[in-house]
Amino acid sequence: MDPIEAHRVRYRKPASRMTLLAHLFGIIATVLLIVWLLHYREGIDLDSDSSSRVFNVHPFLMFFGFIFMAGEAMMAYKTVVAEREVQKFVHMFVHLVAIVLGIVGLHAAFKFHERRGLTNLYSLHSWIGIGTFSLYCLQWLIGLSVFLLPGASHDSRARVASWHVSGGRILLFMAICAALTGLTEKATVMGLQHQSEARTINFLGLSVLLFGIFVDLSVSLGRYL
Repeated sequence: MDPIEAHRVRYRKPASRMTLLAHLFGIIATVLLIVWLLHYREGIDLDSDSSSRVFNVHPFLMFFGFIFMAGEAMMAYKTVVAEREVQKFVHMFVHLVAIVLGIVGLHAAFKFHERRGLTNLYSLHSWIGIGTFSLYCLQWLIGLSVFLLPGASHDSRARVASWHVSGGRILLFMAICAALTGLTEKATVMGLQHQSEARTINFLGLSVLLFGIFVDLSVSLGRYL
């Protein structure tokens, strides 16, 4: 076995384990989020007369529709066994799904604020969130133009690649930071009445964080495969 192949074999098992753990914590976070929103927070309905149900679309889609899908897109590029062009297409398409669902999630938050007569973009959570989403869209457009569409030279792609990978990992953790500050803000504002709900939110936040950590480890180790 040549040194390069030996190097790949050494990282293959750890990378696959990190990917499995990322999926596990992503699923746990999604389940806890659904339990929280359905059991404690009235439910999820963008067209409801209840402003609370309208708002609940926001945390659901910003995690499952945006953070979870973004993590899946990152891992898919390194873990799906396929031709490079297929990997690129799946990577970009899942990121696009994340953007579309993220737009609906943001719409839910603005709709909730409008109904309650609240000011938009006043909190640290909203600043981090809207900044992250804007940069994420820019990252996707740059990736589309440089790596998927024809025209970019090999040298240009090589120069942009490391920035693209690093930027994606940074944006994932920025999105997680927005999610955690959002959970904290919501828990503080609405004044939790049950310790079980507080524990649910705490475990949800930890699961979201661990999802991001294992996605990052999976992608980092996947570079050596």
